[in-house]
Amino acid sequence: MDLPTRYDDALVQPTRARLFSLLAELRRPAGTEELAERLELHPNGVRAHLDRLRDAGLVARERIRQPRGRPRDMWMIASDARPGGEAPSGYAQLGGWLARALPSSRASLRRVEATGREIGRALAPQSDAPDDERMYAALTSLGFQPRLEDGHTYVLCNCPYRDAARESPEVVCGLHRGMTRGLLDAIAPSNKLARFVPNDPDQAGCRIELADGLAVSASPPRRGSAA
Repeated sequence: MDLPTRYDDALVQPTRARLFSLLAELRRPAGTEELAERLELHPNGVRAHLDRLRDAGLVARERIRQPRGRPRDMWMIASDARPGGEAPSGYAQLGGWLARALPSSRASLRRVEATGREIGRALAPQSDAPDDERMYAALTSLGFQPRLEDGHTYVLCNCPYRDAARESPEVVCGLHRGMTRGLLDAIAPSNKLARFVPNDPDQAGCRIELADGLAVSASPPRRGSAA
């Protein structure tokens, strides 16, 4: 019986480690040819390494149909990737303690959201991709497993901050709301966050409702993490 590829086994190989780091830096989907060009390697070899990373659950692939020729493979960091193996509990505990330590007064929550907005602007993918692809890539890279429910509503199928949110939902959700506004500032400045609807962090399902739809790509927007 074939055993699943271990995270650390997949990243021991230097080229695979470089590919994973490059995708993490890009914070957006990238094609095989682009990745090969950036690393100055042959696309066939890069494709084999990406398949190994995919088997290990570190990257996800989406195949985009084209008018002519073979579908184009687009790669991104998997929304549930854990490159170091099991997530260390200490970081989750620290996040929870910090959330508990922050006061939840109105003034403090305003500062938290303002800080989140600055973080969101910095996290926005820098690319010429359509707005919907950039927003999807940003939410995916943060671990939210987004699903586009309609033209302007994202449902977040995972809460990567659930441990901290249990300690102080007002602080964590306020930070996340600010991050969402910051992403919009960078990706679609003319758009606005119409509603941010938190949900139970253990059940996920928070909703991001935009005032207008984002500029879309020629292909249908992605509606969930790739298999």
